[in-house]
Order: sequence, then C-alpha cells, then structure tokens
Amino acid sequence: MGNRTPLYPLHVDAGARIVDFGGWDMPLAYGSQLEEHRAVRESAGMFDVSHMTVVDLAGEGVADFLARLLANDIGKIEGTNRALYTCMLNEDGGVLDDLIAYHRGPGDYRLVVNAATREKDIAWMRRQAGGRAVEITERADLAMLALQGPDAREKAAALLPADQREAALAMKPFTAGDYGDYFVARTGYTGEDGWEILAEGNAVIAAWRVLAAAGVRPCGLGARDTLRLEAGLNLYGSDMDETTTPLESNLGWTVAFDPPGRDFIGRAALERQKEAGVPRRLVGLVLEGKGVLRNHQTVLAGDAAVGEITSGGFGPTVGGSIALARIDAGAEEPLTVDIRGRHLPVRIVRPPFVRNGEVKV
Repeated sequence: MGNRTPLYPLHVDAGARIVDFGGWDMPLAYGSQLEEHRAVRESAGMFDVSHMTVVDLAGEGVADFLARLLANDIGKIEGTNRALYTCMLNEDGGVLDDLIAYHRGPGDYRLVVNAATREKDIAWMRRQAGGRAVEITERADLAMLALQGPDAREKAAALLPADQREAALAMKPFTAGDYGDYFVARTGYTGEDGWEILAEGNAVIAAWRVLAAAGVRPCGLGARDTLRLEAGLNLYGSDMDETTTPLESNLGWTVAFDPPGRDFIGRAALERQKEAGVPRRLVGLVLEGKGVLRNHQTVLAGDAAVGEITSGGFGPTVGGSIALARIDAGAEEPLTVDIRGRHLPVRIVRPPFVRNGEVKV
C-alpha cells in the first residue's frame, strides 16, 4: 500500500483504477481516459494532485535564498501576488526539479514541487539554506485540486465566498491569492485555463463533492499525461532530469541571466554551455502516418541515430501520434523514428501541439 491522499476513498467509490505513482495510490482513470481528456478540452475536469509537495518558506533571508536557489528570478514576483515557473538546478546545471513559486506576502513564499522528488528537494533546500534566516516548512496538511478546462473557473467559483468570486475570476494567469478556505492559483498542467486550489483535506473533500455535483468530471493521471503532452509541457524524469540542463530541455525561457550579479546555483555551468554551444535540443515531433510514438524510441537522420523520444503517445485532440524528443542540435529533417524496426517519418514542430483547445500543428 502506498501513500494516499484525503480524496482516496472518493476515488475508490467512483470506481477509479488505482495505480502506484511515485509511491502514491492514485487514480489512473475513472472509466474512459479519452472522455476525461475531452472533458477538459471542451468543458471542465478536476484532478486530485494532492500527492504534490507543498513547501512554505518564510523569514528575513528568504528572498535572497530563493534568488540563489532558483534559476528564474524570484525578484520578478516580489511584492506581488504572482506565480513563477522555474527549475531548481545542481551545480552542473542539471535539473533537480521543476516547480512553481508563489509570493504570498513580505518574506512569505510557497513552492509546489513534484511528488517523486519530495525527499531530495527538501533535503537540498535545507542544505542550501544553512546559516540563512529562512524557515522551511513542508505543508503535508494541505491537499490540492486542479480544475482545468474552459468552464472550470466559472464552475469552481461556487466554492468561494460570494463576495470574493468576482475578484477570483478576475485573476490573471499565473497569479494567486487566498479566498475563504482556499489558496487559489490560476495555473495548471493541461494547456487549458483553470485553477489549482490548495486547502486542508476536509475542505478539499467538500470541494470535490460540490464540483462533481456541478458536472465537473473527475479525471485521472492518464488524461493528465495526454493533456500535458499535447500542451508541450515537460514531465520531470522523462523530458528533463539531473543529467540535462534547461537549455537542452526547451526551458531556456525559465532561466534568468539578468541581473548579471545574481549567482544562482548552476549559473556558471549554463554560461559555459551557452558559450560552447548547447549540444542538444528538445523538439516536438508529429508522426506522419500510422503508428504510436513511445518513450525511448530512437530518432534517426538516415541511418544515424540523432536522438531519443522522451515523451510520446497518441494525442486525442491532435488525432495522431505526437512526442517530445531530445535530438542533436544540428539534426535536420528528414527524420524518422524506429518503431519496432520500421523507420517511420516524423515532422519537427514547435510545441505546444494544442493550446486552449486549438490544434497548433
């Protein structure tokens, strides 16, 4: 038996297929994964993402600490209610994890990191914080819902106090705030609009029941993966890890080299890589014809291997097989992918494959 979120009994009651995910018993699907995917693209779906790790940081030295810890510049959101997507790097520039940071008030920040990297991440933070005036608190008491889809925010607004709904609905993307019992952020992992909501377990259970009664479809990890792949969003452990840098993972936009004096961990390694020339790049691929692109399949230029698929599968909205692949920087079309000994042609595209329900490739 793995770890279980407060919503686990509701998943079982709903007939979800439960699988192990990073040590957590999580719903893969409640029936048709395809219908769950379409619900998010066309209306509203909800995901239990309470396995994610929430870490609150506070103290006089927290802003300086995060300026050193994170590759993106935390100063961009200081003094605001905004969120920041960023990577946490090792000294070699490898990605320890990707995360979202929220500014909540003076000396008050919240990070949401991946479940599978929880222990490593927290240990790294504590080690880097040594001697600084920073308090690091894992918020295991909080659960988390992701409400995603074009109708998601309107449906989820019913959870909030009536006098706060208008303000919550007016939040811009990548902003957040406290509304009644909930910490609400206009963020997500599907390529659709929506909210991610954090609260204590009982409040999240109540929210799930209200939303289900309002027609928001429960969705599992299967649909979450096809949605994020169509959105061209990286999955930690597949599309980047400690052996890859943001510059070779299509995440260069998350690295802030300005201001020049900010000495974030991994900066020197990234600057050396930029100067020498980034050797690999992460691209989108669309399969030309029938077949399914899968993780670890080889990408070829002629008979020469030039890369590997990092995330692949069928894109329900695209209506065909798509993938993210890390290839040599100089690799050019025509390219093929080795699928069980057959070399099938693929087309390089720039992700996302789908944005706000619209196919882009």
